[in-house]
Amino acid sequence: MTFSKITLERHGAVAVLTLNDPATRNSLSWDLCRDMGQALDQLGDARALVITGAGKGFCSGGNMASETPEGMGFGDMIAKGLEDAVNPMLRKLAGLKIPVVAAVNGAAAGAGAPLALHADFVIAGESAFFYFAFANVGLALDAGASWILPRLVGLARANEALMLVERIPAAKALDWGMIYKVVADEALLAEAMALATRLAAGPTVSYGQIRQALQFAASSTYENALRTEEDAQRTSGNAKDCAEAVQAFLEKRPPVFRGE
Repeated sequence: MTFSKITLERHGAVAVLTLNDPATRNSLSWDLCRDMGQALDQLGDARALVITGAGKGFCSGGNMASETPEGMGFGDMIAKGLEDAVNPMLRKLAGLKIPVVAAVNGAAAGAGAPLALHADFVIAGESAFFYFAFANVGLALDAGASWILPRLVGLARANEALMLVERIPAAKALDWGMIYKVVADEALLAEAMALATRLAAGPTVSYGQIRQALQFAASSTYENALRTEEDAQRTSGNAKDCAEAVQAFLEKRPPVFRGE
């Protein structure tokens, strides 16, 4: 399928989704979000996903003002865009059963910042930065920022990022525990692909269960988290990859995982 605002490529078992609207620094227009949502439905048998941005920036944030229907208030338009395009895409991204790696180049601003943080592993180039710009234009927050950010960095730093609205350079984001790794700009995509390739060769049934269990536990009671872990272990323990790992251990050889 051909997309107008993104590209989707396969490199072996790794899918690479590139936000591709450089004229707007890859802003999250309704069209881009719809393209991305459709692409997430077409990953097929990919066993890992890399998300990055074309050009000089990862994502400049929301850009839906041009689509305001006549007679609709600006806030109503934003809420409609979130309901119809942004949030359905984010739910699909969060619900993937394969590992996700974000390669953040340049700015991850506004909604682009929490979009990047939806990944399991966020690798940023040295010149990259995160900028939760919502309050600077009189807005609150969206794209899952209220859920993701305090869980990564704590409430005090989340308030700093969202209310003081200062750039968070890649090195600071790493120090805060917001992201996984910082690398030289020129090595960014290679590092992301190497990690995704490693993950794609792993027990992806297990990874999918880990993703879902961590998301559930973050908004769950302790007792429910334990029950979710029971279900996750039941599913992963009954998978062929687990049987292969046990057999490989007994035979004193590396396991060969097939995502089954």
